[in-house]
Amino acid sequence: MQEAIDMALEEAKDLMDKAMDRLTGELRKVRAGKAHPAMLDSVKIDYYGTMTPISQVANVNSTDARTIVVQPWEKPMLDPIATGIINANLGLNPTSNGEVLIINVPPLTEERRIELSKRARSEGEAARVSIRTARKDANDLLKLAKEDGLSEDMHKTGEAKVQDLTNAYTKKIEEVLDAKESDIMTI
Repeated sequence: MQEAIDMALEEAKDLMDKAMDRLTGELRKVRAGKAHPAMLDSVKIDYYGTMTPISQVANVNSTDARTIVVQPWEKPMLDPIATGIINANLGLNPTSNGEVLIINVPPLTEERRIELSKRARSEGEAARVSIRTARKDANDLLKLAKEDGLSEDMHKTGEAKVQDLTNAYTKKIEEVLDAKESDIMTI
C-alpha cells in the first residue's frame, strides 16, 4: 500500500512542478525595468501569412540594461517585426536603423512598478491555487486507496507528506515572488 502513497505524492509533485514552471514563465514576461530578450517571447510576427514567434524570425539580444536589439534573418521582416512588437502592447517602441530594430526600454514609473508588482502577486496566487488543487487531487487519490484497503495510519501519513510537499512549494512560490517584487521595485 506504500505504492499508493508514493503514486499520490508523485502525481502531486508533477502538478506542483508544472505550476512552478508556469509561474516562472509568467514572471519572466513581467519586465522589471531592465532589458531582457525574454520580454519579447510573447510577440508573434506575421511571417508570410503565418503568425510566428519572434525568436523564429530574428535574433533577440540585450546589449545593456536598457536596450534590446532585434536582428531579423531577412531584411524585409524589419517592418512586420516592428509592427508585431507595437501590437503586442508591451509599451515598447522599436526604431530601425535599416539593419536591426533597437528598442530602448524606458525606466519604470513608481505607478507602473506597483502595477507590475500586483500582477506578479496575482500570478503567484494562481500558482498557489494550482498547488492547492494538486494537494486536493493527491488527497482524493489517498481516499480512494483508503477505500481499497489502505490503513488509517498510512492514510494519515500520506496526507501529512502531501501537506509537507504543499508547504514546501508554497514557500518556493513566496521566495520567487519576493525576488521578483524586489527586482521590480529596485530602481
